[in-house]
Amino acid sequence: MKQHTANDRRKLRRIALAGVVIVIAAVTAGVSLSGRSSDRTGPLPVDLPTTPQSYLGVYVSGTPASYGGVTAFANATGAKPDVVMYYSGWYVPFPAAFAATAASNGAVPLVQMDPDGISVAGIAAGRYDGYLTAYAESVRAYRHPVIVSFGHEMNGYWSSWGYRNTSPATFVAAWKHIVTLFRELGANNVTWLWTVNIISNTPGNKIPPPAPWWPGSSYVTWVGIDGYYLKPDWKFAPLFGPTIAAVHELTSDPILVAETGATPAAGQPAKIADVFAGIHAYGLLGLVWFDATDKHEDFTVSSPAALAAFRHSASTFTRPGS
Repeated sequence: MKQHTANDRRKLRRIALAGVVIVIAAVTAGVSLSGRSSDRTGPLPVDLPTTPQSYLGVYVSGTPASYGGVTAFANATGAKPDVVMYYSGWYVPFPAAFAATAASNGAVPLVQMDPDGISVAGIAAGRYDGYLTAYAESVRAYRHPVIVSFGHEMNGYWSSWGYRNTSPATFVAAWKHIVTLFRELGANNVTWLWTVNIISNTPGNKIPPPAPWWPGSSYVTWVGIDGYYLKPDWKFAPLFGPTIAAVHELTSDPILVAETGATPAAGQPAKIADVFAGIHAYGLLGLVWFDATDKHEDFTVSSPAALAAFRHSASTFTRPGS
């Protein structure tokens, strides 16, 4: 089964990130980007609910600079997202204002913290602790739940932290270092989402099982799995099932489909129904829909049939507190 064409989507994300990357010299000195020290008094929220079929998330272009795309998605689908994902380049500070807007709308921000062009070994060695300390302090000051996923799809080959460029051992060391640093700074409002790509055995497009990158349950809260529908005959069980089984061999942690979508050519309305049905069948936490377009693939939910399918399917989720 051919894996979704990841390279173009990665290019799209890198372009988006390049427009918002802010390199602040104070970061390397360990100074908080917010210019103030966080209040450490009182308890922080730690655990998000893990009821199956609870979370309906979305990624839309323009986040976190604006919340407008999320609102437009909610209005169009009739499904109010409770997880809002965005991609964050290295040295980009935590967007506290965006996160506060998400919280006011009943949503949790999901940060895909990607070390584009950064030495993963350097992260593990503490070379970027100034930036990470400032980020952790800002997250702690936010005092609401935040989902953080570092170096997602590390078992893929297309990113600098993927298996063709960074060893699994180096990735694991960096993951553990980041989690440990956040915890030592009291940023206990983080849900750590270890996000892998669906397995693929297609020649020339091999995506190996994720076991070598597993840092251990004490460093992970939830597991994320990314996968897309590109053809009409693709179904949830063969697309996601092998990876779900591989994850279950490692941990009993809850699983979120952290990035998914379907093209119109794949039969988008049917695939929307299929992914929601798959979440039900496997007892997963929920899904995050990639509602965006790149130069080759359009995953936006826009046709009347797709909007109707999304509205109906979303209504079947438990989603306590929505």
